Amino acid sequence: MKLIDYPDREILAMGLADALASSLKNSLMVHDHASFCVPGGSSPGETFRALSGARLDWERVHVFLNDERWVPEGHARSNTSLLKRTLLTDRAAAATLVPLVNEAETPEDGIPGLIDGFEGELPISLLLLGMGTDGHTASLFPGADRLAEAMAPDAPLLLPMRAEGAGEPRITLSRPALEGAMETHVLIMGEEKRAVLEKARGADPMELPIAAFLNDATVHWAA
Repeated sequence: MKLIDYPDREILAMGLADALASSLKNSLMVHDHASFCVPGGSSPGETFRALSGARLDWERVHVFLNDERWVPEGHARSNTSLLKRTLLTDRAAAATLVPLVNEAETPEDGIPGLIDGFEGELPISLLLLGMGTDGHTASLFPGADRLAEAMAPDAPLLLPMRAEGAGEPRITLSRPALEGAMETHVLIMGEEKRAVLEKARGADPMELPIAAFLNDATVHWAA
């Protein structure tokens, strides 16, 4: 694990945006397209706004979320809607969004209609993860109903997930899908998450799921 410690959150957003843009440009030099897997939530908002103006061939970038709450687009807690307002603007509006939610009643019902959209997207070219104070990443929550299945080496690409701290039912990419990324970055902010990160080094991923992704990751942190 490589840890980059930034003096403040504004500099973190700019530095991380530069690193992500550079990685995408490098990927596009050798591949027809780049798959860019990103977290939801508010933490990456400033990074995404900075990245959205980067000069690169966004028409060949395919963007999809690590996970999503099973709510309709336009809902106040929709990560898809948030992503469209932060990353998929300016030059990045030309990128292709691979959906992680549809109109099905439940994630179990919706997953079969989403799988085909991921054809050709693995391995992930560039992965950005976030982390909760409970050590979860994507919707891989400690104690979640299908965590063991999602963390298994033979896990399917997408799984439904329900957990006490998750709120709505979720859909998430599995550990092998995320772990197979060609390059991984992790964004965390605040002293509490820094303490969780230190605890996660060498921890059991079933207890702190972020631990599964730290070995080859670059972690970006600011207080």
